[in-house]
Amino acid sequence: MSALTLSTSSAATLRADAVVVGIAKVPSSDKAAKATVVVAPGGEAVDKAFGGKLATTLETLGAGGGEGEVTKLPAPADGLKSPVVVAVGLGEAPDKKGTYEPETLRRAAGAAARALTGTKKAAFALPAEDARSVAAVAEGALLGAYSFTSYRGKEDKAQKTQKAKGAGKDSSAPLAEVALVGAKPRDKAHKAAVDRALVLAEEVHRARDLINTPANDLHPKSFAAHTRTAAKEHGLTVEVLDEKALVKGGYGGILGVGGGSAQPPRLVRIGYTHPKAKKSVALVGKGITYDSGGISLKPAGHNETMKCDMSGAAAVFSAVVAAARLGLKANVTGWLALAENMPSGSATRPGDVLTMYSGKTVEVLNTDAEGRLVLADALTRACEEKPDAIVDVATLTGAMVLALGHRTFGIMANDDTFRTAVHETAGEAGEAAWPMPLLPHLRKSMDSTIADIANMGERMGGGLVAGLFLKEFVPEGTAWAHLDIAGPAFNESAPFGYTPKGGTGSAVRTLVRLVERTADGETV
Repeated sequence: MSALTLSTSSAATLRADAVVVGIAKVPSSDKAAKATVVVAPGGEAVDKAFGGKLATTLETLGAGGGEGEVTKLPAPADGLKSPVVVAVGLGEAPDKKGTYEPETLRRAAGAAARALTGTKKAAFALPAEDARSVAAVAEGALLGAYSFTSYRGKEDKAQKTQKAKGAGKDSSAPLAEVALVGAKPRDKAHKAAVDRALVLAEEVHRARDLINTPANDLHPKSFAAHTRTAAKEHGLTVEVLDEKALVKGGYGGILGVGGGSAQPPRLVRIGYTHPKAKKSVALVGKGITYDSGGISLKPAGHNETMKCDMSGAAAVFSAVVAAARLGLKANVTGWLALAENMPSGSATRPGDVLTMYSGKTVEVLNTDAEGRLVLADALTRACEEKPDAIVDVATLTGAMVLALGHRTFGIMANDDTFRTAVHETAGEAGEAAWPMPLLPHLRKSMDSTIADIANMGERMGGGLVAGLFLKEFVPEGTAWAHLDIAGPAFNESAPFGYTPKGGTGSAVRTLVRLVERTADGETV
């Protein structure tokens, strides 16, 4: 994890390996003319070192100020202590009275941090007029400074000797230190914003690391061990139901999904309580540590990244730990429904009927629609504790990816007011989300001739059908929301903003912000 400091020094005098400034574009009144590039607030000292010609120099190099655009150039011989200037695009400049949106700053800082991989220290001289912008820059830089190298080859002796002498650097290591220029170390609001950003980034990184870990190392038992370690460190309670306890408790959904694997399933409850809490929130995460599809086997080309099918459980786990570390005044329980979905002689077959923890029976028409089965058991169990609200998070359906793409998750709920609150919360956290309906007419498509319900329904609107299935396991009167993060949970394309390739930690920040709002009495 990168170190983070607040600096009162000028961007020109702070010693660092690089200094980051923002640039923006100002559209011309002549539509045919090219937009003008300007240096954003925070970069004045750096611009002065270029004789007021930094924007002109960057334009000459082809920079246009577009969001996420990164341009590097050497610093002038005099005027800056940093040898390299990194200019990152902020998009269109706001009017004179306006400020940059937090997510714009977050993405810009993340793009700059990624461009500085392998660098020891960078000064970030981006707009930071208030605590909100300080938080955004800090979050973006820390989230962008991420790499997963646990399975890379070990260095040989020559490489280690070179590094010890300072003759070489690890080109894959994230930016080691972020110095925020313009933030005020003695300002309580600025310090609180940075402290929160550090916790958020560390917990998003925790989720990313879990998601990126191969399934031969991360299975239900080892995932549960991670929760025990974190619980001990942060004063959380943890309960792990192993396969024997699951059988005794009648968790037919989790057992039915995990029955085909040599790695038995687990249900983990991790809890945080605050002595002054007035509200409680339950978070439920789908934790399929590998999803082959089971007997309804996925075809080649669709199973290589299925280690990420536990992203919901990773998000829930990290969010509960973050709530504890931030000392939020709300009681939070996290429920991790952990199983590996594999084909074998003991696997659930299409056509089998499972008796769920709730007592309902489910006809399994497709074993690759397994996430809803483990979630159903966990939802029922979580609701027994009568939380004020419950939110489940899952990489549940390809249909949601088709509907919303790879960067936006869908939100469904049994209460429109609560769905709106969750959507607003995601926006505050900087995560793209969209409210989706639970259309009653789709429920009939899950009618079964032999069981209470089938685990499949109409193909068109499949993401909504899955949400309707889960709704069956939430009692009336309990505010519930379902986040389908199948699109943004795992980035298979190029990195962008503060989002890396691979596991993203989607929904962690939304869940933490939801708990904060709950603690403040805003959501439930």
